[in-house]
Formats: sequence, structure tokens, C-alpha cells
Amino acid sequence: MLNEKLHFYIEGLIPARNPLFMEMESYAKKHNVPIMELAGIETMLQLLRIHRSKKILEVGTAIGYSALRMASAIPETHIVTIERDEERMNLAKEFIQRSGNGEQIALIEGDALEVEETVSGYAPYDAIFIDAAKGQYKKFFEIYAKYLTEDGMIITDNVLFKGLVAETEIESKRTRNLVKKIDGFNRWLMNHPDYDSVILPVGDGVAISKRRGGRK
Repeated sequence: MLNEKLHFYIEGLIPARNPLFMEMESYAKKHNVPIMELAGIETMLQLLRIHRSKKILEVGTAIGYSALRMASAIPETHIVTIERDEERMNLAKEFIQRSGNGEQIALIEGDALEVEETVSGYAPYDAIFIDAAKGQYKKFFEIYAKYLTEDGMIITDNVLFKGLVAETEIESKRTRNLVKKIDGFNRWLMNHPDYDSVILPVGDGVAISKRRGGRK
């Protein structure tokens, strides 16, 4: 992970977001809503621009921050996003309505482990962004990867989990078990026969997985 000085230096270079995004960032910080860190989301948006993703599946809407950032950065894209928490979903609806980007975003209410049939109706996807329950990352990947285009990519956030994946001594049993699951996912992902993957030490750790087109 980057040291603190470099982290703040990079974040300080990022231009100010529009007032709605700044409001959402402030709300997330105040109410402990997990949204993507600035350096991480700027990295993801640039990858999506380069990839020219036309349709994106997001697993984990929260309050709609990432979906709206993607919609704003890539006006020609359409985002399908899943959220199981009713309160956060209602907030996402409000923010999306205020944004003027509502036509680009389809909200699916429910557990990502249970709404595959609905999600499949929007497929295929050029990109999939996973940012939900960390202990279920492998399941999310396995369920939805089949709906990826031949040239598609999957982006997964929080794979370094504040650097804890590299720690050997973690006091909290709950945290230790979660870190073990994330580490297991990372090792599974980096050795996946159908994807080339890399983990970038930006934000909270971002994994980029590109389908190996044509290879068996």
C-alpha cells in the first residue's frame, strides 16, 4: 500500500467533484457508508473509459455513488446495479433522481446471490464491478462472470482490505476470518484459468481481471 504522504498527495491532485458527488462523499463519511476511495474510483473510471464499456453490472449499489460516477464519466454507458439494503437503496434512488442520470441506471433490489435471473435479463455486460459483501466475492464472481462479453473485464474493490491481507497477527476473530476469505479470493483469482488478473495498490486495493478471449 502507498504510504500516507503519497496517498494524500495523489488524492490532492484529483479535481473536485460536482456538488452532488461531494455531498454523497460527505454523507458516506458521516454515516459510515462504504464507498470507493477516491484514488481507487478514479483508477476504475479511467479503465472503463479506455475499455469503452457500454454496459456495466455493479454488485453493491450502496447509496449509488459508484454508479453515478460511472454514468457521469461515460455518458454512453448503461449501469445495472444491485443492492439488498432497503435504506441505502432508497437513498440511491434519491441521489440518482437528483443527478439527471437516471436513464443510464437500472436498480435491482435484492441479494446479489438471489437475483441472477433478473440480472441475466440485461446481459451481456462489458464490465462487472464487485463491491459488496467481501466474504462472498468468489460467489459473486462465479455467478455473474458467465454474463460477461468475450472482451469483458471484472473489477473488484477492497481486495487489500486496508493492508490487513499482508498481516499475520489480527486480534479480532471476525476481522481475521474476513481477511482469510479475501486472501483466499485473491489467490483463487490470480490463478484463475480463464482470466488474467492484476491487483493494484490504489484505494483499498483494486483487482482487474480480463477474460482470456479464445483461450481454453
